Amino acid sequence: MIEHIVLFKFRDETTKAQIEEGARKLRSLKQKLPYILDIQAGLNYSTRGKGYAMALTVRFSSKADHERYTPSTEHQACVSYLKEIGLVDSLAMDFEIAE
Repeated sequence: MIEHIVLFKFRDETTKAQIEEGARKLRSLKQKLPYILDIQAGLNYSTRGKGYAMALTVRFSSKADHERYTPSTEHQACVSYLKEIGLVDSLAMDFEIAE
């Protein structure tokens, strides 16, 4: 299995409501892309985020499924929305889950 993790940083002007909508849009990908096993997205509430305001985790069965996800129209629509509301940086990591 593959775990995909992304942290998102936004402009100061970006509102909490806009970020929450971004998280909701990302979570909705589960209904649109059947190869997503699990997806979670939410706002950071701690002081340890170093400016990153939202996190995403997505679980896939295989690297091939992850490779299908990134260029998908549905995923790219979410990326466009996040950029529109003020995304300034993201940090992604992907790893295989040891079974």
